[in-house]
Amino acid sequence: MSQIPGTPLLPLDRLARSAWQAVLTTGVLTLVLGVLVLIWPGATLLVAGVLFGIYLLLSGVTQLVAAFGTHASTALRVLAFVSGALSILLGLFCFRGALQSILLLALWIGIGWLFRGLTQTVAAAADEDMPARGWQMFLGVVSALAGIVLLVSPFESVTVLTVVGGCWLVAVGVMEIGTALRVRRHLPRP
Repeated sequence: MSQIPGTPLLPLDRLARSAWQAVLTTGVLTLVLGVLVLIWPGATLLVAGVLFGIYLLLSGVTQLVAAFGTHASTALRVLAFVSGALSILLGLFCFRGALQSILLLALWIGIGWLFRGLTQTVAAAADEDMPARGWQMFLGVVSALAGIVLLVSPFESVTVLTVVGGCWLVAVGVMEIGTALRVRRHLPRP
């Protein structure tokens, strides 16, 4: 479908003309990031560990400010203070060395997956009207098992997770580039 000469571009046409470029840029960046992760998985883990440490520090400071700056109940303020102090302590622990930050990151992800998996499984088992209940229980069990694997063997698991993440980024990047080129090919000609 080509545009009639002399007619203004419709808003959707203008959006499509610029959107394919954004998708292409995102695809190229995602592909490059995936390749870098696959080439340097150790460096990727180190960067992830440092970023995790920064996140914990900032999160802890925010929680401490909330503990002293809100009008919440005393119990909530104490919980925010304890949580903030622990977050800062764990953030500082990340900066002791690469192994500590990677270990803490793996444990954090493992605990999160374990609790999410257990919660998802119990919620699906308890609610007979839940859509895709069987799949919800299956995904919950898989998430919980993945969390247990990360907790039992954090270093090896997080390394495998990094490689899988790199492969995933490469695949997503290639798909985004292909999508952008297909969108561009189907745009109306000016």
